[in-house]
Amino acid sequence: MSTASETTEAILVEQRGGLGVLTLNLPKALNALNLDMIQRLQAQLDDWREDDAVQAVWLQGAGERAFCAGGDIRKLYDSMTEASTGQVPEYVLDFFTREYRLDYTIHTYPKPIIAWGDGIVMGGGIGVMGGASHRVVTERSLLAMPEVSIGLYPDVGASWFFNRMPGQLGRFLGMTGARMNAADAIFVKLADRFIASERKASVLDSLADKSELDGRLITSVLREHETASQDQLTPSALREHYDRIQAVLDTDSVPAIVDNFRPLAASDKPEDKWLGHAAKGLLKGCPVTPFLVDEQIRRARHGSLADAFRQELVMSTQCAMHPDFREGIRALLIDKDGRPQWQFASVHDVPADYLAEHFQAPWQGPHPLGKL
Repeated sequence: MSTASETTEAILVEQRGGLGVLTLNLPKALNALNLDMIQRLQAQLDDWREDDAVQAVWLQGAGERAFCAGGDIRKLYDSMTEASTGQVPEYVLDFFTREYRLDYTIHTYPKPIIAWGDGIVMGGGIGVMGGASHRVVTERSLLAMPEVSIGLYPDVGASWFFNRMPGQLGRFLGMTGARMNAADAIFVKLADRFIASERKASVLDSLADKSELDGRLITSVLREHETASQDQLTPSALREHYDRIQAVLDTDSVPAIVDNFRPLAASDKPEDKWLGHAAKGLLKGCPVTPFLVDEQIRRARHGSLADAFRQELVMSTQCAMHPDFREGIRALLIDKDGRPQWQFASVHDVPADYLAEHFQAPWQGPHPLGKL
């Protein structure tokens, strides 16, 4: 088995036998994606696509805390702040265009990709992990799409994968930013296998030692380790509360959904603790976000993956041109006061024409993702 490695700033690149290993290497920043990392990941995947010596790809995060906690939103904030009213923030458009193209590449890659989703996997991390052919979660995995807390909406392909979750769980996760463990992730089809984190080195060694790597062989290796890990898998709260979630979201009215969550947020019953935390995330979050979640799911229901990413690029750019996204980042990361002043005080105040603006392309000419 030959081993060659190199360090490229925040991305580590290694080849172990027929396995190409990519490591997001910003552990102090929880491996949050910046534009340079996105570009380097894209370039490496493009190179390995044509390299017969690389039969499969392994994606992981450095350290034990996170696979990837999302994107570097500080630079997005700077770009929004510098842009004039009505102007498309150039960095924002470039970042999301390249991020979504990378996510689409992972979804459609011709070789197996194994994503080791250990630790925190949020936002952009779910975008990178979600498209892999073999998605592994561990007892330390913590997944969420918490964009409601910063005035954005769940992107990175959520318009597509929310539509493929059981019942109303896509709407629920998008509106509340609820946290998921490994069993939850498997239940909603964001992950495929549960393997104890302590078995990582053994899994890697097993794959790197194979003379040929194809999807079936990889599945066989992962299945063996999953079987030996079952005693560490904790139950799924999403599965446990499925019927109640269905009932709360059984309405076409977003304000009615929010009102249905209020009793859960106020409940002190032990069995309501997890749902109550999710409800509080919605009630404290941006009033515009649940409308965007509802509409993005509706519009993408019968569309392709490429269509979903194209829609999301419009939405994300428009969010950057409207005040809530910038204000959410300010309250969380800049001033850190935890008191965002949203554009509207309540979901009952959000006008339809304001929402419609978020689905109108703000640029002239062809769509930047038109050739996906």
